[in-house]
Amino acid sequence: MTAAAIGRALLERKLDAVEVTEFFLDRLARHPDPSVCITTTAERARAEARASAARYVEGHSRGPLDGVPLVWKDLIDIAGTTTTCGSALYRDRPPAATDAAVVANAAAAGLVTLGKTNLSEFAFSGIGANPHYGTPQNPVDRSRAPGGSSSGSAVAVAAGLVPIAVGTDTGGSIRIPAAFNGLVGYKPSEGRVPTAGVQPLSLTLDVVGPIARSAADCVLLERALRRDLVVVPRAAGLHDMTLVVPQNVVFEQAEAAVVENFERALERLARTGVAIERRPIPAFDALNGLTAKYGAITPIEAFYLHQEKIDGPSRAKMDRRIVRRIEAGRGISAAAFIAIREARKRLQSDVNALLKGPRFLALPTVAIVAPELGPLEADEERFMATNALVLRNTALGNFFNLPGFAFPSGVDAKGLPTSIQVAAASGEDEFLVYYALGIDRALSVPG
Repeated sequence: MTAAAIGRALLERKLDAVEVTEFFLDRLARHPDPSVCITTTAERARAEARASAARYVEGHSRGPLDGVPLVWKDLIDIAGTTTTCGSALYRDRPPAATDAAVVANAAAAGLVTLGKTNLSEFAFSGIGANPHYGTPQNPVDRSRAPGGSSSGSAVAVAAGLVPIAVGTDTGGSIRIPAAFNGLVGYKPSEGRVPTAGVQPLSLTLDVVGPIARSAADCVLLERALRRDLVVVPRAAGLHDMTLVVPQNVVFEQAEAAVVENFERALERLARTGVAIERRPIPAFDALNGLTAKYGAITPIEAFYLHQEKIDGPSRAKMDRRIVRRIEAGRGISAAAFIAIREARKRLQSDVNALLKGPRFLALPTVAIVAPELGPLEADEERFMATNALVLRNTALGNFFNLPGFAFPSGVDAKGLPTSIQVAAASGEDEFLVYYALGIDRALSVPG
């Protein structure tokens, strides 16, 4: 069942919040892969479920997800639990004193917190590997990467351990694991969802958002994270919508099945009246030139946040691949950082101008299906190259601050999921949501 369906069943008294919570706690406890969740908050979950059940008896539901369980990426503070950030360095740090703003908002909407999920160390990888707590196993194929950095959140939903989950996205960390696990992921615009109490990777690019089985679930959860209980709009008709398909950058090194399923998804949307426009996006090439000349925002800010660790004895206890990515920010000057930020403003304006009206970008979420982990673990250079390819398309959305949904687009010959991403202009989240619900419905209909 989707989270929305569970919420309706609770409202209609066809399900009981306590029984729903116990069902999912049991699923978590019985799951053979202990690396999905780092912490389980059973006591809190049962208390929140009892309170939700009492509200339903009294006829005072707090919203469409009252009583629905969820899990949180473990760089989000939950009172009384340690926020590990997927790092051995933080395994024994003191528990958080208070809930992060998004956790408090979700609790106010009646959601039930089951625990905290695994992630790439300090949220700095698109692969999802973690040498400290184990790498969550992709339910589609356990030999394949789960996607990162919100690996545990996506696997928990895909494995049926919970109906919805929360992740963060700095370069694709919601959309990539959603793509690798056949799910829907939603990256909001910067500043839309509060980040207080969320351990940062990039002070500029970090956003918090949902992973679920449907766009509707993502929208409901994202509203709860903002404490916005406005009724979700109905799915839009798509006949006045244009999808702009970039003809540069995003298809380079793309696997055949990814491209084929992307084109099939476009064909299905075109049959509903969506116009398809194919054109190069000059800003994408300009970004590549900017990065080659100056560097990138995330490693600069990650180095600022983690320099003390990698310059001291803690370095030896960290994932060497994460250390390497943080090191990329060393030596980049303040002048270069300012140049990147100023160029970002100009390039964002160019992309936003292209997306005026009901016009959205459409591109493969990730250029490849979930890669095999074994070869990546055996060859660090291959790991780094694959990680860069995995992040490439989604990172465009972060640099240009484009809200975006990742939708399943099909599977390859081995049954591995592929994904299509649809993104709107900066800050146009409500506009995107209106159409995303219709896109999800169109892509979900068999045929």
